[in-house]
Amino acid sequence: MRARTEKFIIVLIVFSFTSLLAYGVYEHYFALYPGDEAKSITVDGLTRTFIVHIPTHINSTPALLIALHGGGGNGRDMEKLTRLGFNNLADKYGFLVIYPDGIGRHWNDGRNLSQYETQRDNVNDVKFISMLIDWAIKNYNVNASQVFVTGMSNGALMSYRLAYEIPDKITAIAPVDGSIPLNIYLNETPRGQLPVLMINNVADPILPWDGGAPHFGSKKLGKVIGVEATAAFWAKVDNCSLVVAKKYLPDKDPNDGTRAWERMYENNATGMVVELIGIDGGGHTWPDGYHYLPSSMIGRTSNDINACQVIWSFFQSV
Repeated sequence: MRARTEKFIIVLIVFSFTSLLAYGVYEHYFALYPGDEAKSITVDGLTRTFIVHIPTHINSTPALLIALHGGGGNGRDMEKLTRLGFNNLADKYGFLVIYPDGIGRHWNDGRNLSQYETQRDNVNDVKFISMLIDWAIKNYNVNASQVFVTGMSNGALMSYRLAYEIPDKITAIAPVDGSIPLNIYLNETPRGQLPVLMINNVADPILPWDGGAPHFGSKKLGKVIGVEATAAFWAKVDNCSLVVAKKYLPDKDPNDGTRAWERMYENNATGMVVELIGIDGGGHTWPDGYHYLPSSMIGRTSNDINACQVIWSFFQSV
């Protein structure tokens, strides 16, 4: 009888913990990382939550970096995925980092997937991020000309939607493991130009390099255009010409089974740039980040580049 009771208690604890994760409220039960504060604003009657990382010595008019988590995650998960890389860079350079939470742990990136609450209910995540930028400008004196967005997977697709719809409020984007959702590509026109850094893993088992249906196992998750088609499209939007063909970067970790390369498009007259970093052999992973699932499910993590450092260097250059 005692063994059965103990088993029931364990099951109850596991169920409760899983439920907390599913509803994205575990920040209230676990300590935040140093320098972090949990905040919220109301958008269209919904309480939208996010984590703000305030550097030890913040600049008087700091830049703002918004980092969007992948599907099934939340802001704290994004911090963990990057191994606190953006937090450490913020502490060094004095900029502000915000890790927002999607409704139901997903973003409304435009794929119109019925299984995700935020897409099924057409939650206005573009409005949320726009209001979040305004909030940061008001509360932390953020420099409106230095607002940057990055994201992983579902967060990367959301980054492209933001670039399409509110380029007037964003300085540049750097999506990782994402490309333009087909619905957005077919039905919208970018409202302005933006510098873009793309980091994509060629052997990504979830988001196909050549476009088509992202999938997890047998479940298809809408459609996207290909990675190289995305780079070429955005280069056209920015009136950029190819200046660096495929060029391999140093193989810093010969044992990780990956090799990174870059392709560059530039417009010298306007300063616009589109950079694609492809990683041969890389999976659905954040380069030099936390390997969150077995390699059999998500593929390899490359150690040849540190995505956080590459992204921040790109943002500093535009």
